[in-house]
Amino acid sequence: MAEAAGREQRGPVTGAARADAAAGSGRPAPTRRGFWTVAVIFGIFLAAASAPSPLYALYAADWGFGPTTLTEVFAVYAVALLATLLVAGSVSDAVGRRPVILVALVVQVLAMLAFVAADGVGWLVAARALQGVATGLATGAFAAALLDLQPGGRPGLGALVNAVTPTVGLAAGALVAGALVEYGPAQLRLVYLVLLVAFVLCALALARVTETVIGRRRVDLRPRVGVAPEIRPAFLAGLPALVAPWALGGLYLSLGPSLFLSIVGSDNRLAGASVIVVIAGCGGLASYTMRARPPRTTMLAGCAALVVGVLVTAGGIAASAGWLFLVGTAIAGLGFGAAFFGAFRTLAGLADPSSRAKLVSSVYVAAYLAFAIPAVLAGFAAARWGLHDTAVGYALVVAVVAAVAIPLTLRTRPGAAA
Repeated sequence: MAEAAGREQRGPVTGAARADAAAGSGRPAPTRRGFWTVAVIFGIFLAAASAPSPLYALYAADWGFGPTTLTEVFAVYAVALLATLLVAGSVSDAVGRRPVILVALVVQVLAMLAFVAADGVGWLVAARALQGVATGLATGAFAAALLDLQPGGRPGLGALVNAVTPTVGLAAGALVAGALVEYGPAQLRLVYLVLLVAFVLCALALARVTETVIGRRRVDLRPRVGVAPEIRPAFLAGLPALVAPWALGGLYLSLGPSLFLSIVGSDNRLAGASVIVVIAGCGGLASYTMRARPPRTTMLAGCAALVVGVLVTAGGIAASAGWLFLVGTAIAGLGFGAAFFGAFRTLAGLADPSSRAKLVSSVYVAAYLAFAIPAVLAGFAAARWGLHDTAVGYALVVAVVAAVAIPLTLRTRPGAAA
């Protein structure tokens, strides 16, 4: 009987099943501390993703490259992340959440060492590639762990933290990096040394988090996108609501600081980082304030805010008005958070726990494709037509995609939410 029970408990466990499994195995039950520990580590991962953004202009000035190279360096991160997601995005369903996150932390430490050693574009490419591998490896594990560890009396908290944590992490990373670059010593290295120490501490904290995958399965590294046929229509209908905000995020993380500083005529790196703080911070705020609303309503509100926000932002660029640019960025950030949170809740609510990491990885594959490809194209366009004209055109395209998402969302039936 014990062996049969063990087989029945194989795979991720949630809610009451976690407590039962813990009691039967002698393993400590998941705690709120474990849930929030994973959330903080997830946030630090995303903070590392935005940390190089305020430094890109310094790299460009020191090493003599333009917006095309800048966006290519940025895109290496997303490409490496995507490749890892496709190959290993669901590994944590087989081997457990903690081992996957621990390996990713080790790779992040290597990435920080590469940034510290960087003396040319090649080092930047290597460091960003390592970051992408680490984040791609851990993204599905983080998201699934948060859903697995979600406190029993707080339905929806896992999905909320999944949506809010990336935006809060991106905002914090840009803010801290901008401040350290502008006011601290060793401009090109200090932020990476701080993150290196943070990742070591994260690895120590992870040891106290309860593993939620009981038993082990054979690891399958064949590249595949895990969208079950029964939820594929909902996935495709929600795709524009994923693409529009993440495409906008790619522009801001790659060219946003340089664009804003050129509008206001400043070279203050903290001021440049402020645009990432605004869009990501407002995204997190929207996710939090919309947490009790139906996912469909949240997606509709987010897409509408995206349309308005990017049009206002385009007006600020055309008029060279920094204040108007920031207002538009704030509105677009609210749209980013609401649209993505609504889409994530819709899809996560339909996922089977045993394949949750694979589905979450599929969501992020779509998101990061939108994150990387348009930003690279913008870099090439900026080299030919200028940064301001390119950004205005980019904003208009995002507005169109967000507008298309509205009728598609209206046609879908309200479904379950995580």
